[in-house]
Amino acid sequence: MGAPMSRREGSNRRVARAGRRMADINVTSFVDVAMVLLIVFMVAAPMLTVGVPIALPRTAAGALPTGQEEPLSVTLTVDGRLMIQEDEVAADDLIPRLRAVSAERRDDRLFLRADGAIPYERVMQVMGALNSGGFRNIGLVTETGGPVMGSDRAP
Repeated sequence: MGAPMSRREGSNRRVARAGRRMADINVTSFVDVAMVLLIVFMVAAPMLTVGVPIALPRTAAGALPTGQEEPLSVTLTVDGRLMIQEDEVAADDLIPRLRAVSAERRDDRLFLRADGAIPYERVMQVMGALNSGGFRNIGLVTETGGPVMGSDRAP
């Protein structure tokens, strides 16, 4: 192939290779960082939901698609309190406060969350008040895995 190299020429060639920058991506570090971020998001995601603890009724209905904004929600707790997001509000102040909050939002959807132990009549009173207050795009929030009516398949 060529003339044999002297010992000195061979060592210079090794130094040149060692001094050159490596153009490969270190995939191991990338995967490690991706896994850490995945775990952080998996732990943090459940904490991003509205924090008023209630026992939602279970139904067979699927989830509604959510937009880019955090959905505006009204919650009825088992002890009868009304909440907008996590802030308690009096029944008389519900519609004016909701109008003020929704004026600053692009999404007109409103989610109504009610504890399963609350009488149906009370839930419908709040829903009627929301409707008469101009809120037409109301979604009822439930837990999945409830009974499927008129079907042979299990939940």
